[in-house]
Amino acid sequence: MKHFTLCTGRKMPALGLGTSRIEHEKIEPAIMTALDAGYRHIDTAAIYKNELPIGAALQKGLKQYPRPDLWITSKLWCDAHKPDDVMTALKDSLYKLQLDYLDLYLMHFPVALRPGTGWPTQHEDYYTLEEVPLSETWEAMEHCVKKGLVRDIGTSNFSTVKLHDLAETARIQPAVNQIEMHPYQQQHLQRDYAKRHHILLTAYSPLGSSVDTMQQADGTKLPPLLTHPVINEIAEEHDATAAQVLLAWLMAIEVAVIPRSSSPERIQENFKATSLALTPLNIATIAELHAKAKIFNAAGFTEYDSPYSLESIWDGELYT
Repeated sequence: MKHFTLCTGRKMPALGLGTSRIEHEKIEPAIMTALDAGYRHIDTAAIYKNELPIGAALQKGLKQYPRPDLWITSKLWCDAHKPDDVMTALKDSLYKLQLDYLDLYLMHFPVALRPGTGWPTQHEDYYTLEEVPLSETWEAMEHCVKKGLVRDIGTSNFSTVKLHDLAETARIQPAVNQIEMHPYQQQHLQRDYAKRHHILLTAYSPLGSSVDTMQQADGTKLPPLLTHPVINEIAEEHDATAAQVLLAWLMAIEVAVIPRSSSPERIQENFKATSLALTPLNIATIAELHAKAKIFNAAGFTEYDSPYSLESIWDGELYT
């Protein structure tokens, strides 16, 4: 298994299993299939509402695979950004996951919501970042590290502007920033910033979208990456699948990946990407597909007379 070394010196598996939107009854077989295939990284989040079944699956897995060999990531939801709520939220995740510590805990979005809010449904669900600053949430996450409840901390969906602002006051620098990334959204600005500041990028939605929903800022729709002729030509060259090429490309440019799947065949197929060596020409050819296209833009945080806008969330970096 390929690993990436974090700024803290710890080694994180380059490929993990994403678990967002996997049906609860499919969680255990998916995780056991992943572990048996060679995965050692499982990614979840409080908002996924699946930490309980993942915890049950991990207890089964831990009978065969030692805890120090596994890497478990979860994420702090926006409704627990107040400093007094952060450790409570982390302990709740640990309880559900049946773990003593997390390997990585991420601030899921740079948005603050009132306690008990999932996705906002009314104006009253919001706090402004003046009311609950990200720096104060981060300080509370740092305290969780000091207490031994989490090994590394990081962010998700943070712009480079917000990462810079966070670094100004942070005692512990973010080890990871998890963002949408694939050949249509290559995140050049993030990659440059991450390299200069020793932050590991992790790509969610690394395969793009399986349906024709990806679009550029001007609304132009793009074909699914899994059926793109350039990707499939490279796959044929290596006797691989399109998914393996997409994952191998990201790992080749030093980005970790967390593809989501509950299919045993797909889980096993994706893992084989860790041993696929693309040529420099392959990597350069895929780089030419950049189209500044996004699947997810966090528009759900901008409704109901929200204090947030796409501009304030992404700081002009939504389509970079």
